[in-house]
Amino acid sequence: MGPKQCQVCNEAQSKYKCPSCYVPYCSLACFKNHKEFPCEKPSAQEDKTTAVSESLVEKPLIVDEPIVVLQKHQLDAIVSSNEIRDALNNKALQELVCSINCSPNPENELDKAMAEEAFHLFTDKILSTINP
Repeated sequence: MGPKQCQVCNEAQSKYKCPSCYVPYCSLACFKNHKEFPCEKPSAQEDKTTAVSESLVEKPLIVDEPIVVLQKHQLDAIVSSNEIRDALNNKALQELVCSINCSPNPENELDKAMAEEAFHLFTDKILSTINP
């Protein structure tokens, strides 16, 4: 899924999304034009569905080594772990994950993150959760 068209002027490719309703727009002028009318944040369910579907489409999954793909029971263990949930509240870890996710070269960012204590502790918790 490539760049979307500006939903305000319908002429240019969007570069931004409205922080309230996530409508794509291309410029400050279009943002101001869009904000002349009230907009609402999508419901939590719509928001989750959109975020998941966009991230799956925009970032294709490429797995070079199939042995590193987790099984469903391992993913379920991660999701249900209070220890991992608590670790995700660490601001340093959140910043590292964001830098990896937003990077044009995520593998390089991942290598950098592995040197950070917060990331190392987090990965240790995941490994102990999926390999008890």
